[in-house]
Amino acid sequence: MAKLYFQYSTMNAGKSTLLLQASYNYRERGMETYLITARFDHRAGEGHIASRIGIGEEADTFDEGDDLFAKINDRLAQGSVACVFIDEAQFLTKDQVWQLARVVDDLNVPVMAYGLRVDFQGNLFPGSAALLALADEMREVRTICHCGKKATMVVRMSESGMVLTEGAQVEIGGNERYVSLCRRHWREAVGDRAD
Repeated sequence: MAKLYFQYSTMNAGKSTLLLQASYNYRERGMETYLITARFDHRAGEGHIASRIGIGEEADTFDEGDDLFAKINDRLAQGSVACVFIDEAQFLTKDQVWQLARVVDDLNVPVMAYGLRVDFQGNLFPGSAALLALADEMREVRTICHCGKKATMVVRMSESGMVLTEGAQVEIGGNERYVSLCRRHWREAVGDRAD
């Protein structure tokens, strides 16, 4: 029975590494996988999933207007797929997460989504919120704060190294723009955010 999986974390926890390893495990056993990532995330080049440790794979892309059920169904018409892997799942829309649930329920194909849980302001991404609500299984991928505690939050940094507390929810960047912190150190960096 296929399931919808969501593996989430903050930045630099190894989510893309885990995705690529899981896809490799399927392929090593002669099973095809279908990789999809956000179209506007060009850090590794459009249509490419890459890990900080240097491994990568080509992938199809999605943006907010794509019907992922139709896209995956079209791919299945070309040949069987043992598992669908979604990188940067936080950028999915709520409707797209429901489409992935339909892939699992109606096409009986497992979907493994990997993404951030919260943004730099401590708010859930829409895709992550929908996955937390709909996924059959969820797993937190852990990374650590500079203090050694589990990092659950992320801060966005300016080019001059200042912590930013305002701005668009989505701004693509990597190690130079974002730092993963535990909640205590995130609060110290951005101030208390209670409204």
